[in-house]
Amino acid sequence: MSSVRIECVASEGYRIGESPVWDEKEGALMYVDIPGRKVCRWSPLTRQVQAIPVDAPVSSVALRKSGDYVITLGTRFAALKWKEELVTTITQEVDKDKPNTRFNDGKVDPAGRYFAGTMAEEIRPAVLERHQGSLYTLFPDLSVVKHFDQVDISNGLDWSLDHKTFFYIDSLSYSVDAFDYDLQTGKIGNRRSIYKLEKEESIPDGMCIDTEGKLWVACYDGGRVIRLDPETGKRLQTVKLPVDKTTSCCFGGKDYSEMFVTSASDGMDKEWLSRQPQAGGIFKITGLGVKGVPPYAFAG
Repeated sequence: MSSVRIECVASEGYRIGESPVWDEKEGALMYVDIPGRKVCRWSPLTRQVQAIPVDAPVSSVALRKSGDYVITLGTRFAALKWKEELVTTITQEVDKDKPNTRFNDGKVDPAGRYFAGTMAEEIRPAVLERHQGSLYTLFPDLSVVKHFDQVDISNGLDWSLDHKTFFYIDSLSYSVDAFDYDLQTGKIGNRRSIYKLEKEESIPDGMCIDTEGKLWVACYDGGRVIRLDPETGKRLQTVKLPVDKTTSCCFGGKDYSEMFVTSASDGMDKEWLSRQPQAGGIFKITGLGVKGVPPYAFAG
């Protein structure tokens, strides 16, 4: 355990850093700053960040099989051509009946579908109108399906190694949930809670899975990532970070043995920020002793 090392690799003070995903082709980490309205790419070779500004809150970025990226932008799915810095809308807005929502976290499933959910715009961090969100899937044929609504903050998502279970977090339920998942159709059902967060773990946010089938969950306001066994519902490990507002995590780097964690600085006053100067930074954790599952790419 003593071999775990945490390093801040990009201390840009993002307002809400989110949706880290490793782009193996570029050898770089992709992520977004939601209210900062930018999609970012950090290169471990140059240790530099490139950022592309967009015209709405951008809440997730994912790889695309044909190259470049797909993103969730405001309440629409869009494509991003990196070199051209070009964003094109893929779908009309979702949540048409809700004037006050935006997309939040999103991730591509093993069949190349893009799952992403919505939430009400926040009044303050984690303070918002309840039950306004929904979970959607963008299919490779560019159709959109809504799975369910009444979501507070649609957040972390991933799939079991055998592709039979979909894991999902609605943050304000303080629970990590599992669904039966049909790889052929993308349908989900039979929702159940597999882990309830402890008080000091605070709010469950982004999530990823390792090659042993265990889940890693970033705890917003909890300053940590926790490793869970979805079979037993037990917490196996806690890794504390030097910032409170840890938002999401993914594996990447050489053979997916490094973990990257995004964080936020929104809602922190001067005194708080002076105690946590790396708030809103991107962190790299090494020495965990497990590897992650490479991200899937959108097939549309």
